[in-house]
Amino acid sequence: MEIKVKTTHNHQMIDITHDVENAVHESGITDGIVIIFNPHTTGAVTINEGADPAVISDILKSLSELIPGHAAYNHLEGNSDAHIKSALMGSDRVVIIRKGKLLLGTWQKIFFCEFDGPRDRKIQLKIIAG
Repeated sequence: MEIKVKTTHNHQMIDITHDVENAVHESGITDGIVIIFNPHTTGAVTINEGADPAVISDILKSLSELIPGHAAYNHLEGNSDAHIKSALMGSDRVVIIRKGKLLLGTWQKIFFCEFDGPRDRKIQLKIIAG
């Protein structure tokens, strides 16, 4: 299965939880796991708090402070910061499915992290019964 994500900013985090929930529901699998995989080298997938938008803002701000966009990088495309942020955040997550629902904490959401946008992205899902 695949989720399409259209980003609108250079750096942003987009809540894809609802899309993943829909895919799990459509699969008919009630117990197992879902693997959420980002095949893009300048994006990432993470799970974090989705209730307070300040958390996302703080994450993006801190990453930009730790890994500035215009440092003395060697990569010719000029997006080395995006590659480094992606490497730190990770390209995949696994979530348990129990009784047809994602087993996330009360405040947890699944986010696609864009570090080199805006772009059209495709996130791959593998839903496995078990």
